[in-house]
Amino acid sequence: MFTRNKLTVVLWCALTAWAQEASFDTRSSVKIQFPPDSPVSFVSADWGESRASARGSAMVVDLRTSLTLKNSSASRVRGITLLVSAQEVTPGGKASVSVPSLNVGSGETFPVRIDLRLLKPLPAPGSPLVTVSLDGVLFDDLSFYGPDRLHSRRFMTVWELEAGRDRQHYKSVLAAQGPEGLRKEILEVLSRQAERLRLDVAVSRGGRATNLPAEREVQFAFLRFPGAPLEPLSGLARVAGNEVHGPSVEVRNASGRAVRYFEIGWIIEDPQGKSFLAGSVSGPGTETMLGPGGRARVVQEASLRFSNEQGKPIAVKGMTGYLSQVEFADGSIWIPSREALRDPKLAAAGLLSAEEQRLAELYRRKGLAAVVAELKKF
Repeated sequence: MFTRNKLTVVLWCALTAWAQEASFDTRSSVKIQFPPDSPVSFVSADWGESRASARGSAMVVDLRTSLTLKNSSASRVRGITLLVSAQEVTPGGKASVSVPSLNVGSGETFPVRIDLRLLKPLPAPGSPLVTVSLDGVLFDDLSFYGPDRLHSRRFMTVWELEAGRDRQHYKSVLAAQGPEGLRKEILEVLSRQAERLRLDVAVSRGGRATNLPAEREVQFAFLRFPGAPLEPLSGLARVAGNEVHGPSVEVRNASGRAVRYFEIGWIIEDPQGKSFLAGSVSGPGTETMLGPGGRARVVQEASLRFSNEQGKPIAVKGMTGYLSQVEFADGSIWIPSREALRDPKLAAAGLLSAEEQRLAELYRRKGLAAVVAELKKF
């Protein structure tokens, strides 16, 4: 937990001549701010091509840096999330950086890369442009440290559970089929990455475009996973061309435990039968619990407009939902098994975990031996 007596490392120079673009090593200031009992500590920073420039009454801060942090705890660090803030209330004034799938032992250092553009009002000379603080650290036993303002405990835990699930799969393949069997699996991931259709999603709170066809109601189809703690009951949205309005999903708690949060993954299909990952619908939130046997309907009060990478609209013909995660009242989390995720609909949409993509990228850059060595670290 943060305290009033915070240990800070302040790296800054006097700010002058705001009207000119300036690199961070001569005219900027950044405050690295961790609490005194933080399990990670700041070691150094390479500010690289970081720059700041005035744009009217505001500053544009391009932060391009690599921080070196140290694990000061006795446990192994599995993930970290940093809050990077230039201004709390200004749009574009803050962002976060998360690093999953770490394996950092006590006393070891590790890098965290930050590549962000932030906006803030013109500060007083001498005040920091940007503050980098700790939102959370996840350890190998899934314990957590930090204020968790960004709910990083939840999403880092999901990432680590998925990573552990997938690493175990690839280690089993390696044990049963040898290096060439593992290579085949990794090449399949690379193939699915290359074939995955990209989707751009624009979200708005306004009304629908006037030049679209008449709206129609489209029902969600659902993938059902054996043993899942929640049962999807129904879902629908109003669809007009490439726009979807107010998607809603109703679920029933089929477990004997209270549920704090869940996510329903969302796939859309176009008239040609192509599938696209379109995000998720979530609920009920951190303040409301869904008791055993209880039902909840969550509605996304927004309009979503879908297009491909070239900006061409993608008409929505159908929608499919699947349960992607559940957080219980005690903080424990359920995710689907690899067997459940073998569903052809998910494969057609190109669903891949962050760990699968990380291992595939490691193979692409350094080869099979590097992937084998990485798996043996865990």
